[in-house]
Parts: sequence; C-alpha cells; structure tokens
Amino acid sequence: MKNKRKQIIVKATLDKSKKRSRGFSFIEVMVVIIILGLLSSIVGVYLFDSAEKAKVDATKTQIRGLETALDLYRLHNSRYPTSEQGLKALLDKPEVGMIPKNWNGPYLRGNNLPEDSWDSPFRYVSVNGKNYEIISLGADGVDGGTDLDEDINSSNL
Repeated sequence: MKNKRKQIIVKATLDKSKKRSRGFSFIEVMVVIIILGLLSSIVGVYLFDSAEKAKVDATKTQIRGLETALDLYRLHNSRYPTSEQGLKALLDKPEVGMIPKNWNGPYLRGNNLPEDSWDSPFRYVSVNGKNYEIISLGADGVDGGTDLDEDINSSNL
C-alpha cells in the first residue's frame, strides 16, 4: 500500500511538472502573428477606402449648404454673385462688379468660407448671375481625375 501511494504521489508530481513546462512553440506563435497581420492589412484597406468616401460625401454636403446660401442671396438680390465677387459675397457685401442693393447677409455662419474635405477652397463660377457652379478639385487638387480624385461640382450632385 505504501508503494502504491508513493507511485501515485510521484505520478502526480510528474503530471504537474509536465503541465508547467507545456507552452506554445515558436512556430505556433509565428503563425498567429502572420494571421493577425494579414487580417489587419485587409481591414485597414477597407477602413482607409471608407474614410476617403466619407470625405467625398462631406464635400457634397458642404456644396449643398453653399447652394442653399446662394439661393437665399438670390432671393434678396435677384441674381447670384458674379465670379469676380465669388463666394466671399456670402460673407461680406460685394464691393466690385454689380453691387447688390438688398444685400442682407452674411448668408453663412462664421467668418471664413468653408473648404472642401481636403482643405482646398471651392471654385465658384457664375457667368450671367442666373446660373452658377461650385467645384471641388477632389483628393488630388487638380482638374479632372477618376474615382476619389474626380472633381465634384454642384451640377452633378
């Protein structure tokens, strides 16, 4: 009986020591790190793409807000600001070109004109005071482009 008891104690001690030394091998750890790296790169691409699309949507929303302010300007003055007066006419009474008599601005909140999502100023073009176009040059900041670099203008919203 004593022998059997010793064998059980020795066996229990050996089992505990085996459990303590058991761990992950270097290969197992490397496989997990590689899998996590691949997953993070895939998720990262989707997140960055979504962020750029959000900038496009935010710029379209800013253009719509400018359109609303321009429509209010036109209600008061019977015409849109000229290209020479620009969007600045929404903040301060124009001093060049055809000066409006019924200017009742400012038509935008704040002291500065909004910029697009890439921190570039909007382009404003109005030839005859009846029509206008507001343009953002997109992510690349130059005329033209495709996908996220494509220009965003008020006539194509």
